[in-house]
Amino acid sequence: MKIQPLGDRVVLKRLTVSEEKTAGGIVLPDSAKEKPQEAEVIAVGPGKLDDNGKRNPPDVKVGDIVITAKWGGTEFKMDGAEYIIVSEDDILAKLSKK
Repeated sequence: MKIQPLGDRVVLKRLTVSEEKTAGGIVLPDSAKEKPQEAEVIAVGPGKLDDNGKRNPPDVKVGDIVITAKWGGTEFKMDGAEYIIVSEDDILAKLSKK
């Protein structure tokens, strides 16, 4: 199945974090962990319309690695994988390899 976000929406797949341990060596279960803020861009909408009806292209593209706001977006599952749809405003930064 293919997904095409609308407007300034972006579909992200959160990057998994390796097993977390406390300072005392206790392994934290997934339910006790914070959701990762790093994600890969899977699909991008056409962009937001400005007041004059002109479409502003998005600042991110498919394949970019981004940092998102902690509590933004709508989570969903598709083909057994978990994704999140966010407004482009909920993307705080793009990561790059110098």
